[in-house]
Amino acid sequence: MYLQAVATAVPDARYTQADCWEIAQGSRVRERLSRRSMLILRSVLRGDHGIAARHFAVPDIAHVFDLSSDQLNAIFRTEAPRLAGRALATALDRAGVRPAEIDALLVCTCTGYLCPGVTSYVAEQLGLRPDAFLQDFVGLGCGAAIPTLRAASHVLAANPRATVACIAVEVCSAAFYLDDDPGVIVSACLFGDGAAATIWKSTPTATPLRAFEFSTTHRPADRDKLRFEQRDGKLRNLLDRAVPELGAAAVGDLWRARGPRPVARVVSHGGGRDVLDALDPVVAPHSLAASRHVLRERGNMSSPSVLFALEETLREAAPGPGGDFWLVSFGAGFSAHSCRIGTEP
Repeated sequence: MYLQAVATAVPDARYTQADCWEIAQGSRVRERLSRRSMLILRSVLRGDHGIAARHFAVPDIAHVFDLSSDQLNAIFRTEAPRLAGRALATALDRAGVRPAEIDALLVCTCTGYLCPGVTSYVAEQLGLRPDAFLQDFVGLGCGAAIPTLRAASHVLAANPRATVACIAVEVCSAAFYLDDDPGVIVSACLFGDGAAATIWKSTPTATPLRAFEFSTTHRPADRDKLRFEQRDGKLRNLLDRAVPELGAAAVGDLWRARGPRPVARVVSHGGGRDVLDALDPVVAPHSLAASRHVLRERGNMSSPSVLFALEETLREAAPGPGGDFWLVSFGAGFSAHSCRIGTEP
């Protein structure tokens, strides 16, 4: 399948890590955390951990940890479709595609649950046809964008004349939780909100960029090292200190199993500074500069992050005879997923 356009969106509200520390100091967070936890919070937010700023969709971020599960879900119901719709509207404009021309819309998310899913709201916002196929993917975590693209390739294989839109959207601020677990504290310091949309067809554009060679690996034995659990009706992120090594090992499996075609750029989900440091030797000598830039400017946005990095990389160069882009994402499961984006063979 061929990429027609990619576009991203973030909430307007931007907070530096220093801003977040000031908010935490002036909030009731101090009452619920131990002194050790506050020191961890300060160390991450005031130190250089690869993130300069994040964007949040929760309207009153200073009181996010005081919101009930019902309030958080209401925010997700409003903000996730809004953010997803912004990204898709831009992608459609760049591709020269009208909303009524979309035959299938696929959306992945893990930071909230809606029934019907985010696709229903976005279809209404943008005016998709009533017979457009809508498919929501929930529970794939940070790695979800690439499996969603793989599903899009199957839709196009079944209907080569279709136009398919994919969106990865996360309102991580609606899934913030805080207690004295170090992994929970670090998680609250890493994640931000964002959405990324792509448009796909079976026919190439003037500059044909084809997605192919999808691959995946699962390590269920490590499931509890990185996943959401329910606590008091809220999503609580389990984040083990072994995640950088787990990510590097899983990505290494996919990297070694890749096909013989040359790779010009590696485009990775950011995860965090330590995650990217662990990935560096796995994909050397390829640079992860685009992923680091996205992480610094936006934080870890979960599933959209790899597509933000793709958009960033495409601004600099496009795949060509010298090699493909190798995309990789990873997260809950523990799982990792990859694909190539390249020109014609």
